Amino acid sequence: MKGSTISFLREELGWSQQTVVDWSNFLREIYLSWTKKNAKQIIGGDGLTVEIDETKIGRRKYNCGRVVDGQWVFGGICRETGDFFLVPVEDRSQETLLPIIEANIANGTRIISDCWKSYNGLKDANYSHMTVNHSVNFVDPETGANTQRIERLWRDLKENIPHYGRKTEHYQGYLARFTFLKRHPNHTSRFHAIFSAMGELFNPERDESTDTDNEKE
Repeated sequence: MKGSTISFLREELGWSQQTVVDWSNFLREIYLSWTKKNAKQIIGGDGLTVEIDETKIGRRKYNCGRVVDGQWVFGGICRETGDFFLVPVEDRSQETLLPIIEANIANGTRIISDCWKSYNGLKDANYSHMTVNHSVNFVDPETGANTQRIERLWRDLKENIPHYGRKTEHYQGYLARFTFLKRHPNHTSRFHAIFSAMGELFNPERDESTDTDNEKE
């Protein structure tokens, strides 16, 4: 929860700091539950284009240099539909990224990326692959390939993650909240969706054994 939101809840609603923290933790649980049930989807397909990229959420140590402490996130967004996926990853190796690509992007999709070496394996998978060399330009002058949409998604993501007080164990929750808000841009439908997610999570008739099995998977 961003600092401005916390200030609003405390000043306008008269909530205590502890109440704000409790609600923040409660909503994080809601977002995580909703994401687990609804956010998984295969994006792209024949005739569609998906831009992929990685980013690191964090800040430079001691505000200098390029050493960044934080969490790597890998993602993709479909140009034609706006559908996207976000996955926290430990590293950017080919062994880590390719299985995520194959699990989230449909065969036959045209994929556009930068020239990061881990994407070289895409030429052997069932995708067409275009690249843009960001050390030279942002749009390939010959093919027009660019990753402007995924870059915009990264900007939106970082603007919606707390700049201070971030905790490593909450990164999955930050991504879940961002995904939920993106899927429900209209405030009225968002309000309804939150209460629907609450009802699903705290439904007394819910089969908890199914939830347990899903978590094991």
